[in-house]
Amino acid sequence: MSPIKLITFDLDDTLWAVKPSLIRAEEQQNAWLREHRPQALDSITPDQLAQLKKSVWQALPDHAHNMSKLRQQFLYELQTAAGYSHQDATTGAEIAFGRFLEERHRVSLYDGTVTVLELLSRRFRLGAITNGNADVYKTEAAPYFSFAVRAEEVGAAKPAAQPFLKALELGDCRAEETLHIGDHWEHDVLGARQAGLHTLWLNPLDQVWPHPSDAPLTIQSLSDIELAIRAIK
Repeated sequence: MSPIKLITFDLDDTLWAVKPSLIRAEEQQNAWLREHRPQALDSITPDQLAQLKKSVWQALPDHAHNMSKLRQQFLYELQTAAGYSHQDATTGAEIAFGRFLEERHRVSLYDGTVTVLELLSRRFRLGAITNGNADVYKTEAAPYFSFAVRAEEVGAAKPAAQPFLKALELGDCRAEETLHIGDHWEHDVLGARQAGLHTLWLNPLDQVWPHPSDAPLTIQSLSDIELAIRAIK
């Protein structure tokens, strides 16, 4: 009999494809900037924009786990570089980020995901653990989750132990009673494994396990979860 009582899920590229929502989110962010802070984008090339974002990320290593903070700082510096005042840039960063985040949550769950979550939630507690700034409670998956852990709220990102330990606390379960499922071999599989959790690697492209440690249990679709759980002793 499986010992699993709690299942935690990564979100981006596990429950939904993140790239389409990020593209739309940046389009909404930039549409606001073009209307209200036109100089911010008129005076910069795409390559310069990418370099500015990279430099902000590199300048704030202590905030590497906080994607919201990094994006707002990038938006602030984008505006001040174009000559906008501190006040205008601060306000603009907040509003533009709000436009970004609103669209960020318009995700399309992978086919069959709602059915899988509904069935699993009858037998297990479900939680979310994400390094991103998506809020699962603003998505179609919301009804099935008992809690969510975001890296920016616990001060560390997967594969660090803190997000997993917080999930165990919120889920009121021991590590050996918990299964974490995600698409990232390092953040999700190694991170959860090092925290003592059972793991399932969502690997739809059938990639080769890239780490010298033993390969984890692997699934190609979320619909395979129930069968995989039976193999966990």
